[in-house]
This record gives sequence, C-alpha cells and structure tokens, in this order.
Amino acid sequence: MNIPVKKPRAYFKWQNLVIMTTLILLLVSALPNFYSKQINIQLTPRSEASKPITPQSLKALLFKQEQQLAEISADKTHTSLVLSDETVRAQVEKVLQDNLAGQYVISSTLASNAPVWLQAMGGEPIKLGLDLSGGVLFVLDVDIEQALTERLTQISLSLKSMVMENKLRGVKVSGSGQSGIALTLAASSTGSLKPLLAEISRIYPELTPEKVTAHRLSLAYSEPERVKFRQQIMKQTIKTMRGRIEELGITEAVTQQQGKNRIRIELPGVHDPEQAKRIIGATASLEFYQLAANSRAMGVKHIRDENGRSLALNSQAVFTGANIKNASPGRDQMGAPLVNLTLDSAGGKKMSKFSKENIGKPMVTVFSEFYRNKNNEAVKKSKVINVANIQSHLGAQFSITHMPSLKEAQELALLLRAGSLTAPVTIVKQQTIEATLGADNINNGIKALTLGIALTLVFMMLWYRGLGLIANIALGLNLMSLLGLMSLLPGAVLTLPGIAGLVLTVGMAVDTNVLIFERIKEELKRGRKVLTAIEVGYKHAFATILDANITTLITGLILYAIGYGPVKGFAVILCLGILTSMFTGVFVSKALTNLAIRENKQKLLGVAP
Repeated sequence: MNIPVKKPRAYFKWQNLVIMTTLILLLVSALPNFYSKQINIQLTPRSEASKPITPQSLKALLFKQEQQLAEISADKTHTSLVLSDETVRAQVEKVLQDNLAGQYVISSTLASNAPVWLQAMGGEPIKLGLDLSGGVLFVLDVDIEQALTERLTQISLSLKSMVMENKLRGVKVSGSGQSGIALTLAASSTGSLKPLLAEISRIYPELTPEKVTAHRLSLAYSEPERVKFRQQIMKQTIKTMRGRIEELGITEAVTQQQGKNRIRIELPGVHDPEQAKRIIGATASLEFYQLAANSRAMGVKHIRDENGRSLALNSQAVFTGANIKNASPGRDQMGAPLVNLTLDSAGGKKMSKFSKENIGKPMVTVFSEFYRNKNNEAVKKSKVINVANIQSHLGAQFSITHMPSLKEAQELALLLRAGSLTAPVTIVKQQTIEATLGADNINNGIKALTLGIALTLVFMMLWYRGLGLIANIALGLNLMSLLGLMSLLPGAVLTLPGIAGLVLTVGMAVDTNVLIFERIKEELKRGRKVLTAIEVGYKHAFATILDANITTLITGLILYAIGYGPVKGFAVILCLGILTSMFTGVFVSKALTNLAIRENKQKLLGVAP
C-alpha cells in the first residue's frame, strides 16, 4: 500500500540561476591559482656610457641556474631576464648583486602570466603559508613587567611635577617599580596628603590606593588593572609589528598573539631575514623634551649628549613618537641626512603651542631603545640625537637634522612610521624555511590530494553508478568552489595541514552525497516513485547533514580561535570546506539530479523501469 504524498515541488529556475551565478563567480576567483608567477629582473646601466649586458654574458654568469631562465632579452636601455622558478630567486639576485651591482641598477618584480582580462579583474591566487612558500618564523616575547615599570616611572615623574606645581613642602615621591609609588609627608609637617588623592585618582584612575594616611599615600596597579594593562600592551605591540611588516613590503605575513606574552610572526617569501630581524626586534621610541630651567629641581631627567655634556630635561615630554603620523628620510640644503616628520592633530597642537612659547629656546630629541644585558635583563638606553633651537613658530611638519647617515635616517623613518613600542620585545625563536622545502611540501601535498580524489571518484562510480557520476561532478565543483572562496578571503592562507584539510574536505563532501543517496534508495524500497524518492531523500537527509556539519564547524572555529600557524591554516580549510560541501553536496547535486532524471531516471538510479 503506497502512502499518498504531495506532488514533488519543482526546483525553481531562480534557484538554478543563483547556483550557476555562484559557481561562475567562484570559478573566476579560482582561475589565478592555475597560472604560475614569474620573476622579472631588469638590469639598467648606471651611466649613459655603459651598454646593457648581453644575454650571452648573463647566461655565462648564471650557468648554474640556466635551467630556470625562461627568457632573456636586451634592448638599448636595459636587459631583462625571466625566472620560471621562484625558489632560485634569492640565488640569482645574490649572484647579480655580487658581480654587477657596481655597474647596473638591479630591480626585480613578481608578475603572473594570467590573461590580461583576469588580471584586470584583480584576481589573486591563494596566499601560501610559511611551510609552503618558505620564509622566516619569529616568536617574540613581550616584557610586560618592564613596560609596567616604565609606566610607573613616568607616573612617578608626573607626581613629582604635580607636587612642585602645588608647592607642597616636605613631600617625597619614592618608588616606581613593581611595588608601586609612595608619597610620604615629613613628620614635622602639619599638612595632609589626602586632598592630593582626589587629583591623582582623576588623572590616573588605573592606580589603586593601598594605604592612605595623613602622612603616607601608597599607589599601585590592582590585579584587574594589570590584566587590562597587559591586554593593551599586547594589542598595541601587535599593531606596531603589523605596521613594521607593511613598511618592509611584506603583504602575506601572519601576526598573532601566542599565549599571554608572546607574538608569532610568519614572513612567507622573505629573502633577507637579518633585515626583518633588525626592524621587527627594534624597540625604538622617540621623545621631544624641553631643557629644564632648574637642573636641581625635583623630577628633572639628566642625560648626556654625544659630546659628554650633561643635559637637564623636564620630566614630561612635549610629545612622543606616538604623535608622529608620517616620517620620511631626506637631505637638507647642504646634503646632510635628516628625517622629515608629520604629526597628527594632537601632536601638531602640542608642537604649535610649545614652539610659539619657546622661540629661541632649545628642544632636545631623545632616541631610546631596550637591549638585553649579559644577565638577560631588559635595559633602556637613551641617547640625544638632536639639540636645536626653535627658530620660528612650528606646526605639524618639521625635521630632525644632524642624522649620522642616510641609512640611519631611513631606518629611523621606517620605525617612526610603523610606530614605537612601549614594551621591550625579545626574539626567542627564529626559524628559516627554504623555498625548495616549501616546493617539496606542495608537491607531496598535491600527490596525496590527487590519490585521495582518485580513489573516491572510482568508489562512487562503482557503487552508485549514475548518482555516483553526479556526486563526482559535485565533488569537482566543491574543490573549485573552495579554491575560489579562499582566493576571495584576504586572511585565508594555505598551509601544509591545510592541504590535509582539503583531503578531509573531499571525504566530507562525498559523505554528504552518500547520506542523500542511501536515503533515496530507502524511499525507493518503500515503493515511492523516482521523483518522489529524490525529493523526500534530499529533504529528510538534510537535517542529518546539517547537524553533522554544524558540530564539525564548531570544532573548526575553536581550532581557529586557539590555534597557531599551521593549526589555524587547517581550521580555515576545514570551516570553508564545510560551507562549500553543504553548497555543492546538497544544492548543486540536487539541481544536477533534477536535470539528469529528465533523460533517464531508471538508468541514473540503477533501478528497473
């Protein structure tokens, strides 16, 4: 006895249109991954009298890498060579720099051989992780305790200035380390420190009074405030590191927090790890001070310039590197190197007010950085890089002169553009992965993926016949959709575990079709007609598929949230693979099934007419 059911609802044409449009968009975004990139190197003579180097001379110079030279051409102005293998880029550039840098200007660019129309659409291939493209891994330790000590030292100097401004006699400000700050009133004094507490709490709400009496006031960071301070320092340090990496021209870097006090930085494709180490590990900061009127006053900072002369500076800086919006190296009219600075609105107002009130008076520029001594302790080293009289009313733009060299001016400008660090950082781990190793990882990963796909396709064809063909088509569309989706997402990076995730995605995508097809077979055994069995099979299997994929998606999101490096790469592929598997395994395969049963439904399902 057949149970009456409603007539199956046709798969609307607008649904097919949405599926087709989505697949086309993902296909176009996936296309750049099928085109390789080439390295174009140009050699331009430094003088007009010199001639471009001949292709024969280049071949002789690069005979060891000749098999990777795709093309060499020369004209009247320059010589160009194209490398087909990016793994030898560093070797070729080193050979050219060692032998030809004095006679030729050497420049290199990375270009795709994709069609012009595809490049015009802005298509980009999937970004490769460190283990696939080669590069450098840094793990930095952020000294939060030292940053807190520095912060308390600054507050201590400010409190000394506050005591002087309020003309409080007999008040001593002591301590600035982890134990906190103490204000002590002389026993012979008849005054009280309690009225000062209200003003301190207003200016520094993060400080908690621990002991308050008429003659003693103790202030320190509470545990919640310490946690908040650590989070702020880590957030600011990561932001600064990302700015420095961008200044180095590295666009595919991964910068993330690892644990409480560490930062993991992956720099794929980096050929000069020492330069990256020098810039990333720097803890430079810049501060601008006014000379103190009274060198013996409380709260005055003493520092020696390059000539050994002692300078007395006011405790509070006029402004710091945090107010610098842009910095660029340059030269003055005499050819001496300098750094041109542009301040933000807050820094511009401070500079305008200060310079207007202090025309003809000196302003001192202090450069500070942290380094590790022989006991592995963070020590702050400060030096005066400029003492100049303010000649006129200045605004948001001015220059730091008397730089030792143009190279130092360039590095200082880079650090100032990227931002200074408030906490010392130490590189606790550095690992270099060669580009050749990354190429081997890609080849091995593709072999594993190809084998997994081939076995899956054969099994589905033998077991499900016509429906297996539909599942195999959906599987191919799933991989293409996943590649396209990863190419569209700017933060998605493919790693070696990510390739393992691709193999896992293949199994998950097929599992979706297996659940649906088995449900269709059950409905056919119950005596339903073919169209009804397909409709009911897709409808009833969807709830099971959705539940299974949601639980896996939750696991992938947890891995992404707490994982680092390769683990995060695996989580990205897993989560995106779940989305594309649901799309192709349910909606695309249903559309294909509805189209196919119009031709031969018995042959498709392997049932008797």
